[in-house]
Amino acid sequence: MAFGPLVLRYRIRCNSLVKRLHPAWLVAAVAFVALVGAAGFRATPGVLIHPLHDEFGWSLGTISLAVSINLLLFGLTAPFAAALMERFGVRRVVAYALLLVSAGSGLTVFMKHSWELIALWGVLVGLGTGSMALAFVATVTGRWFVKRRGLVTGVLTAGGAAGQLVFLPLLALLTDAHGWRAAALTVAGAALAVVPLVLWRLRDHPAELGVAAYGATDVSVDAPVGSGGAARRALGALRTASRSPAFWLLAGGFAICGATTNGLIGTHFIPAAHDHGMTEPTAASLLALVGLFDIAGTIASGWLTDRMDSRILLGWYYALRGLSLLVLPALFAATVRPSMLVFILFYGLDWVATVPPTVALCREYFGASGPVVFGWVFASHQFGAAIAATSTGLLRDRLGNYDMAWYIAGGLSITAAALSLLLFKARQSKAPAPTPAVAAVA
Repeated sequence: MAFGPLVLRYRIRCNSLVKRLHPAWLVAAVAFVALVGAAGFRATPGVLIHPLHDEFGWSLGTISLAVSINLLLFGLTAPFAAALMERFGVRRVVAYALLLVSAGSGLTVFMKHSWELIALWGVLVGLGTGSMALAFVATVTGRWFVKRRGLVTGVLTAGGAAGQLVFLPLLALLTDAHGWRAAALTVAGAALAVVPLVLWRLRDHPAELGVAAYGATDVSVDAPVGSGGAARRALGALRTASRSPAFWLLAGGFAICGATTNGLIGTHFIPAAHDHGMTEPTAASLLALVGLFDIAGTIASGWLTDRMDSRILLGWYYALRGLSLLVLPALFAATVRPSMLVFILFYGLDWVATVPPTVALCREYFGASGPVVFGWVFASHQFGAAIAATSTGLLRDRLGNYDMAWYIAGGLSITAAALSLLLFKARQSKAPAPTPAVAAVA
């Protein structure tokens, strides 16, 4: 009984802390967990390429095609998902997206033909993860935060890296010990487990709780969504944004970003390391370290985005990434050498550090339609990733190694740096005012 007063005082202090904590931070925390759950399947392709090849005899090009479709739908779904979140609510869309990820991953254990891999791994999971893509991050931060928006964008973007960090070594060990089906079922269970939390805590607007967005001074409700439907609003946002040179510069740079991250490193780093005699669990651990350093790099990038010109940040990020890719072919070996660890640290810090400044620039150039426009910019990211995933697999099949892919990616990254700096010229030529259908999106 002597502990009774202490427990009571502890509960009172905890309740007081929760009351003082702005609801935006709770929403951001749930969004982070949801992104981690969805990221589990994003970490899977590099681990399963060789096991699927060994069991079914499918070529790396065929397996890479499924990855490419997944990456492409992951991007193309994003702008429509952002519009659907405006129409039906963030909570409902995210819950259904996680269910799609879980179903797509779990059903792969029954597949026998390559078309089933494409349908499940490519289409079903691509649609699910696309609905949980970075447009979701832009929607949450745009609605719930005015202050610390760049920082929170960085933290939520790092959720994908955290998912990679959590799942990659586990998936590699499960695959090595129990086969790829155990890994697929683990991902399915992880995504499914997040659904109750999303339904319980995720909220669509601050006004639902009678509060203002964090850093705002008044409680406001978004304008009613038009009756044209999500597809019409998403396409209208694209039509309006495409009149601005800034859109094409952002989309071009982000396409190269996707090609050099998800499409190249995310899909082919483990097979490339395996080609040099490194075991898959070791290579997966290195890729997980990329995710670890990416958390720090992306959060730092969000902090910098609140304080520096985003165009300069993007220029530096892409240029440094290009230089690191040009030296990567010389770093592979059967064992992990210090030079490879330096690359992993450097590349991890730069992995998706491009996201916070890109989100900020979409908001700067396109205003209230920024989240949906960013969805289209992100679609270009995944388009580049899809091309890189397939073309790199074909290059490997034809040349017998990945060296040429790394050199091409390095040159493209330096090109993306130049595109980012050209955004200074486009600063005064913003997109025309959105049409009513597009304005309703925000």
